Amino acid sequence: MTTHSPTAEQARTIDRAVDDLVRGEAAWAACGLAERRELLQRVRAATVAHAREWVRAAAAFKRLPEDSPLVGEEWITGPYPVLTSLAALTASIEALEAGRSPVDGFPLGRAPGGRVSVRVLPHGVWDRLLLNGFSAEVWMPPGVTEEEVRDRAGLALLHPAGTGGVGAVLGAGNITSIPILDVLYELYANNRVVALKLNPVTDGLLDVFCKVLAPLTELGAVRVLTGAAGAGSYLVHHPKVGHVHLTGSVETHDAIVFGTGEEGAARKRAGTPLLAKPVTSELGGVSPTIVVPGDWSEADLRYQAEHLATQKLHNGGYNCVASQVVVLSSAWRQKERFLAHLRQALGDAPVRPAYYPGSDARVERAVGAYPGALRLDGGRVLLTGLDPADPGPALTAEYFGPVLAVLELPGDARKFLDEAVATANGRMAGTLGVNLIAHPRTIDSLGSALDRAIAELRYGTVALNAWTGVGYLTATATWGAHPGHTVDDVQSGIGVVHNALLLDGPERTVVRGPFRPAPRALLPLRHGKPALSPKPPWFVTHRTAATMGRLLVDFAAAPRWTALPRIFASALRG
Repeated sequence: MTTHSPTAEQARTIDRAVDDLVRGEAAWAACGLAERRELLQRVRAATVAHAREWVRAAAAFKRLPEDSPLVGEEWITGPYPVLTSLAALTASIEALEAGRSPVDGFPLGRAPGGRVSVRVLPHGVWDRLLLNGFSAEVWMPPGVTEEEVRDRAGLALLHPAGTGGVGAVLGAGNITSIPILDVLYELYANNRVVALKLNPVTDGLLDVFCKVLAPLTELGAVRVLTGAAGAGSYLVHHPKVGHVHLTGSVETHDAIVFGTGEEGAARKRAGTPLLAKPVTSELGGVSPTIVVPGDWSEADLRYQAEHLATQKLHNGGYNCVASQVVVLSSAWRQKERFLAHLRQALGDAPVRPAYYPGSDARVERAVGAYPGALRLDGGRVLLTGLDPADPGPALTAEYFGPVLAVLELPGDARKFLDEAVATANGRMAGTLGVNLIAHPRTIDSLGSALDRAIAELRYGTVALNAWTGVGYLTATATWGAHPGHTVDDVQSGIGVVHNALLLDGPERTVVRGPFRPAPRALLPLRHGKPALSPKPPWFVTHRTAATMGRLLVDFAAAPRWTALPRIFASALRG
């Protein structure tokens, strides 16, 4: 078995940090709701003060030029979701202080299978203006009542003095808001003080993160650490650490929980983990995009190809929920035209460095497994001609890079959808997120069959005519794998994060978006609702994404009517 050991100095640093947290747990336990709310407000002020520094540091390790529109990704997936999460958590605490439930004011409804749903987007006038046409619901498991949803919302904040010890968070190396959001969830949802160990890829953010988290570190509730695998291993096995949360791959999870090599594999088979303490996780997988056949205009084909290219190439493809397999109907008469637009969109997307370790090797493994692999500009690879009976590793191995596969299944819209759902559930690795794309006329014709398909898909986030990344960016939505996994079959992880309403035991988030952008979405339609949203700023081809990202962070810091004209003007130029 391969072992990893920290340096003596790293071990001493970790020991001191954990000892500080053991003492800091009492200070955290003594913080009532008002004090915890005030700490959120101080973290919010620190995030605003250091947002530019945060984005510069992120762009530096991702090797993005300062004037690139792609810097917008760092605004929108860095300080922006942290600010919106801080605001939503603050609102939840205010509700509890007033003797109300955090879900009060959020409409409750019914979802297929007797589920209760909580509509979390849009919520308020700002959502209706900035994300017009987008919606999100959190679905609870079957059998949970509306009363139970209200009464249980709040999680550990219902009993703030009952702290849960010291937790270790192993930070992500790709999306820079993840480590901060995971720390907040451990503190506020689970009542654990936190040792955050950064992924070495993001060590350039150490100073910024220390500044953002300063109010919590000063209290003794958080410590931020760096180091490679040895430091992480020492931290998670520390006897005073009672819980571990990590973001990464299944391979990383299994190495931590069971160990590496043949000994680790034997432990996994025997169900005897090396790390015998609770572990939650948000892991990747093979996220599919199911394209339901229909009668599309040329503009629709072009736009949705661009949409799919974004699902693959946002952040260079280094997203746990990046689309990896496009599922198409072999009977769709517009299939070849759509694939031509998709090849064009993948090749035309802005070129960027392969910053994440191991990317080139993973790409080459994909090419080696598929002799017909098509290499496109910018290092992108498109895999076509997969045999549905034996599709190969594209359905079971997460490439975590700019590789996209196309799987064709037979049938018209209804038959194809049934087959696509069965394939996604039964043959693709992971359960983090799945996307569906369907024309409004097709949605109408499918009726309850589409609702049933969404309910049958065993994924933590299901997005219809939107990317599941919208669920990540929605603070009041949940983020994580479909429930039910165990450490010896972890799939895309165990537990959820974000979840600023602090819902107890949610099942999934369902996101919906407009099929076409404004101004086309405003034209009179026989099917579908009009929407004001133009091309979303997270599209990799958005020309003003950097400006949009900065303006959205500024708005999240201080929502106000006077900021909207500049945001709308920038959006329309995208």
